[in-house]
Amino acid sequence: MTTSSLAAPVEFAPGLVVQGITPPLRLGDYRLIAFDMDSTLINIECVDEIADAAGKKAEVAAITEAAMQGVITDFKDSLRQRVALLRGVSVQHLEQVFAERLRLNPGARELIDAARAAGLATLLVSGGFTFFADRVKAQLGIQFARANVLEAEDGVLTGRMVDQPWGDICDGAEKRRTLLELASLLGIDPRQAIAVGDGANDLPMMGAAGLSVAYHAKPAVRAQARVAINSGGLDRLLEVLQ
Repeated sequence: MTTSSLAAPVEFAPGLVVQGITPPLRLGDYRLIAFDMDSTLINIECVDEIADAAGKKAEVAAITEAAMQGVITDFKDSLRQRVALLRGVSVQHLEQVFAERLRLNPGARELIDAARAAGLATLLVSGGFTFFADRVKAQLGIQFARANVLEAEDGVLTGRMVDQPWGDICDGAEKRRTLLELASLLGIDPRQAIAVGDGANDLPMMGAAGLSVAYHAKPAVRAQARVAINSGGLDRLLEVLQ
């Protein structure tokens, strides 16, 4: 999906921009909704907050921002760099990040509840970590999740990630592959999928889905999305999908 293939953006409502679609669409016409996690379903970038314990938040956050903007194009390498800087952080600190800093973004629960009620399957697919993704999945009643696994020994992060059967890191290509794999397993056309994200590594899965949604996203992501939620909560998508 490229910007040139879309009609000019239209402000459908304050802070809600659409392009290449004519609302209202029907939520029930879709069968799957996939979400990024960090800064989409939740309010933080988990890797940045973990780095705070190591006194390296500014360094890690700068790499995260460059990756999300698309300035750093090798997401896998950027994530390995950031995780290496987490070496020596205790797993207990991850517990503190979850308890004290992580919050669901406004409208996340309402949108997922509406999607489930309309019969859509739900997927969380993240370049972040299972430590948080599995908990967010459980909190929101999401059916499927894929994320990266931080390696720990004796209660301390090693600065590495654990290889998974599908590969070592869930990057943009893996997000896209996961969406397509789940669509195939569900027996649906990818055009019946909705993909919601905020960063450059979400663009591959957003391009594979029938409806792409940018949530408080980076400029490059907003430019390519069919729907851009620039103010308000995730449930504003329900203004477009009835």
